[in-house]
Amino acid sequence: MKREDEFIQLIQENQGLIYKIATIYTRDREEQEDLCQEIVYQTWKSFDQFKKASKPSTWLYRVGMNTAITNLNRSKKQVTAVPMEGLELNLMDEVDSQKEEQIKLMYSEIRKLGLLDRGIVFLYLEGKNHEEIAEIVGISVSNVGTRLSRIKEKLRKGVQTY
Repeated sequence: MKREDEFIQLIQENQGLIYKIATIYTRDREEQEDLCQEIVYQTWKSFDQFKKASKPSTWLYRVGMNTAITNLNRSKKQVTAVPMEGLELNLMDEVDSQKEEQIKLMYSEIRKLGLLDRGIVFLYLEGKNHEEIAEIVGISVSNVGTRLSRIKEKLRKGVQTY
């Protein structure tokens, strides 16, 4: 298979992942579309560096998250309230109003986290283990555990204040 065909297949198989990353890190639809395009562009630029030592989706997570963080830092945009309703819609159909409020509160607290911590929470909620998160984010496994513990405590305190 030609390299271009491999790239197209990777992007097609992981469109949802790219969109989720954009949703976590950007505020409105236009910014999300721009970030999706930038992630695809950066993925293409670095595609020759992909050695298949890790799963393609793991590598794409890393490129996508790094691109999102770099773009946000470069543009100095203040990201304080990212709409995450799309990520929680499936849950909302099945829970009562009290649970719904708790979930909304939790997502509100997640939005207050820093960019890297928000990415770590995103990966954790996606079911990634500590090793996968470490590989994607580029930190040690023990650092992932430490950060997750601190993030959970921060979220717990934030939710309790309400």
